[in-house]
Amino acid sequence: MRQFRKIDEALFKTEPCITRYPDPVLTYKDVPYKAALTFNAGVLKKENGKYIMIFRNDYGDYEAQKLEGTNLGVAYSDDGIHFEVEPEPCFAMKDEEIMRVYDPRITEIDGEYCICFAVDTKHGVCGGMATTNDLKTFTVKSISVPENRNMVLFPEKINGNYVRLERPMPVYSRDGDVFDIWLSESPDLVYWGKSRLVMGVEDVPFANDKIGPGAAPLKTDKGWLMIFHAVDRDMDRGKNGWEAKWTKRYTIGIALLDLQDPSKVIGMSKKPLIVPEGHWETVEGFRTNVLFPCGAILEDDDTVRIYYGASDTVVCMATAKLDDLIALCTEPRQEK
Repeated sequence: MRQFRKIDEALFKTEPCITRYPDPVLTYKDVPYKAALTFNAGVLKKENGKYIMIFRNDYGDYEAQKLEGTNLGVAYSDDGIHFEVEPEPCFAMKDEEIMRVYDPRITEIDGEYCICFAVDTKHGVCGGMATTNDLKTFTVKSISVPENRNMVLFPEKINGNYVRLERPMPVYSRDGDVFDIWLSESPDLVYWGKSRLVMGVEDVPFANDKIGPGAAPLKTDKGWLMIFHAVDRDMDRGKNGWEAKWTKRYTIGIALLDLQDPSKVIGMSKKPLIVPEGHWETVEGFRTNVLFPCGAILEDDDTVRIYYGASDTVVCMATAKLDDLIALCTEPRQEK
């Protein structure tokens, strides 16, 4: 059996610069069609001030552990907190090979929306990308080979190419569940290459299982601010959510990537930014102790909104000042 590196629990305390919004910003009750779990939502803000959210919607009877399927929904908001969901799902895929799509991210680039999503197929998990102008009609640009997912597109071309973060899943060479963050480039969103490692699990002091991209990176003067999820596993953990034994904890981390070559990490917080603490994160939910960031907005006043799925059940939000986040990635920390 694989042995997991023990991590000092003193690391797992939400940074004081973070302010959580007290309630979820989206739950299944906000969805006007069949819904049970609404979470892992990508969010962006338009120039007119309107917020757009595209979210994962699992439907069925989650209390009986009988979920029927998954689709993606879209919602709009004037304040980034109170969202109104469109009357029908916006996107789904299912055929002889594809079973579902989920965990969307949204980026606007060159006047077009690009949606990144995971794809469950009968022959493995893939990462998909689609474009749309109206969030109603989608053109699928590419689907990766297995095993790859958690794709996030940078909001502008870098050195003439589209760039994405991703999380391949090399189960043979990395001892099972050890997954890292990689980067690939494309001239057209269809053909991807120049792939290279960005960050390994061993580089993150608060992860011993896997890491993966979260929200689309935010461009700052100091570098690209990358918000990622990090997983630590402790075999002594007990029941969480519906599973008889859930040994994982998902936290949210931050790092800075070089502006010209974002495969280079130039700074990283040595502690998680956000850890499971609140009611929706540790007590109630389908799979508790899971925080999964998929959206980040940089406001005009330098407030960063971080949207994340909590317990695979609802969408929550936290805020922090940009300078504080950059400081966590770049300044030496004096431990108390």
